[in-house]
This record gives sequence, C-alpha cells and structure tokens, in this order.
Amino acid sequence: MSRRAGRHSRTQEEIRRFLTIGAVQVAELDLAGDEAVPRPGPGGPPVTHGEVFLLVRRAGRPVGTLLARVPEGADPRAVLSEAARSAVGAVGGSGEALSCGAPPYSSVVVATRERAGQLARALDSLLAQDHPDFEIVVVDNAPVTDGTRELVERKYGERVRYVCEPVPGLAIAHNKGLAAARGGVIAFTDDDVIADPRWLTELTAPFAADPRLGCATGLILPARLRTPAQVLLESHGGFAKGFAPTTYDPGDPPRDEPLFPFTAGRFGSGANMAFRTDVLRGVGGFDPATGAGTPARGGDDLYGFVRVLAQGHRLHYTPYALVWHHHRETWADLETQAYGYGAGLTAYLTAVLVNRPALLPAFLARLPRGLSHARALTAVRETDGGGTPGAHGTRTHPWPRRLSRLQRRGMLYGPVGYLRARRALRDATGRRAG
Repeated sequence: MSRRAGRHSRTQEEIRRFLTIGAVQVAELDLAGDEAVPRPGPGGPPVTHGEVFLLVRRAGRPVGTLLARVPEGADPRAVLSEAARSAVGAVGGSGEALSCGAPPYSSVVVATRERAGQLARALDSLLAQDHPDFEIVVVDNAPVTDGTRELVERKYGERVRYVCEPVPGLAIAHNKGLAAARGGVIAFTDDDVIADPRWLTELTAPFAADPRLGCATGLILPARLRTPAQVLLESHGGFAKGFAPTTYDPGDPPRDEPLFPFTAGRFGSGANMAFRTDVLRGVGGFDPATGAGTPARGGDDLYGFVRVLAQGHRLHYTPYALVWHHHRETWADLETQAYGYGAGLTAYLTAVLVNRPALLPAFLARLPRGLSHARALTAVRETDGGGTPGAHGTRTHPWPRRLSRLQRRGMLYGPVGYLRARRALRDATGRRAG
C-alpha cells in the first residue's frame, strides 16, 4: 500500500470513529439557594436521560462545567444537583468582585455577512443585557443582499445601528465598527452566539476598576452539542479558557507562558473580547490583512491582543462574562476550521512582526522554549486524545490526526496568506483611488 493510500485509509477510519460520537445535552444549574433546578441550554429542549454537559453557576456566575449521565427513569434534577455539588460544590463564593463603580458606556460591535437568522438570535440576547448604558453596532460585511440591513431596520429600528463595510474581511469589518463606536469600551462578539444577560456588564466592569487595563476577554461555552463535530471540538477544550479570573501584565509575564505575549490564543477569542476604545485606536485597530474572509484565514483577534499587551496595557480574562457559541456541525467544517486556525496563528505572528519589527528580538529570544512547549502539547493531544465535554481528563474522543495535519499545513501557509492579503488590499485600494 502506498503512503498516500495508507493515509487515506487511516483518515477514513478516523471519520468512521468520529461518526460514532453521540449527542450530548446542554444544561445549566445554579447552586445558590435551597433548590438547584437544571435548565436547558439556550434554545434547547428540557433535560432528559442521557449525557448532559452542565454549566454550574453560583449566584448567577459560572464556576465550572462537568459531564453527567442521567439514567433512564431517574430524576434529572436530583442527579444533576448531586453531581454539581460533588464536583464544584466546594468552590467558595463566585470569585472576583465587580468594580464598585458603574461599568463604562460601551459599544457592542457585531460583524456579520448574510446570516440574518443567526444575527437576529444574537441581537435579541444583546438587547436583553443588564448593562446600564450601551449601544449596538451591526457591521454588514461585503453584503450581496439587503437581508441584514432590512432585518436591522425592520425589527430593531433605533435600538441597533447599521453600518455597511463593502470590503470583505473580519478585521476590516471590526475596524469599521471601531470607527463608528461611541463608547469608552468597545466589545466584540459574533453573530452565532447567545450572550448571557450579564455578559456585557461582567466584561466591561473591570475597565472601571483598572486604569491600566487595555483588553478583557470572557468565557465561551457550547450552545449545542448535537453533532459529532460539536462534541469533538468541545472535548478538546472548545473556546473555553477555564474558570479562574486571570490578569496578564506585560510588566510581570507569567512563567508558564514561554512565548508571552505571543501565545495570544491562551488569552481568549474574538467572539468574546473588549478593548478600551482609545487604546485599540491607538495601536491602529486590527490589521486588515488578517481575519476570516481574507487569504490569511484568521488571527485578527490574536493580533489585537498582542498589540495591546506590547504597548504595556494589561489583559484580563473573566469567566463570568459568558456567551454561548454555536459550534460548527460537520467533519468538513472541522477540516476548514483546523486549517484556518493554523493559518491564522502564523498569519497574526507575521502581522505583528511586520507592523512592529522592534518585537522581533523578543520573539526570537522566546522561540526555542516556545517550540519545545508546543511540541509537548501536540504530542499529548495526538497520543492521548481528548476528553469529554466538561470532563477533560476522560480520554474518550481522540483528536483525529487528519485535523492535526491540516492545522500544521495551515501554519505553513499563514505567512503566505497574510502577504497575499496585504497585496489584495493594496490592489483594492488602488482600484478605488483610480
């Protein structure tokens, strides 16, 4: 058997194994009070028997997740309450306190393209925020129909501002929103999320408490785990960054981050991030040659994190600012996502070094330890596989080697993609000028 045929055969076996992954229910439960009653995740059906991915809260704030099984005929309330108290019941309080002052006037920017149905669901959740003073700006990126504009004008009127950005690219759309924003803090999320009612308050309040804070990120959990792709992604951590509030200070780098601040993927994700508006504008916003919709495939959020940290500002991660994300649903989606993540990673590093060449010596000094660290993590992922949602120590869903290979290919392509994106932007700018 040829090497190519052998690899194809292994991939087919990985896909067959992948298709055996069963669906998992999503629910949440608050330990505060005498009665802990499980509720289905956003838009989900009532909890029944079977596997359940459970978000545990205390006094409204997320404190942990776990995977539990409700036996057929058992009471989901009793089973899940006991599991939650056993797993995270010892967690005291709800962690950090909110700033004593009111959260600042904030702008929420949602970039979208031809997904009016998903956008409406996201906007409904954003309009239900308990934040005292904020605006919502929708950036319609390279539209081919009037669907988004008509939705915003018909259903949301003056409650949501509509802005059109004809040039495709997520970073370009975010920069358009940045230019339009009126708030002292600007938050970004995606059109495929449902925001927890306290999301914006929890994400922006830290800016009132810390004048050196330039960026904040929050918790992202799965809205659904109905398909093998959604379960597999969440089994390997998904987009969550844990339940410990963490502040990253460039003046006091974390010892377990050998490539800090270039390991930006550890800080958060673009579906749940906020910046002090004048700080983000001061670093020039996002690099327009990064992000989905460009040949670079991604990396715009990571670029923003590093640029802000490199200017001496702090970055704060808080698990209490929660959005529920609709993960991609198919094997083909995972292949696209794996390649795009790899490309975005090296594209953003290229962008940082192109735009801030003074950072090159610091990057090169950290590179040997960083590569060693990355190889160790990759080896664990490939040999031990992943866990189950909420219980990452249980190795039941190995990460397919096909997806690891695609991610590595994407990493090789990333710098090329970034340079192609820059060239395409120059050509587009020249055509508009002409």
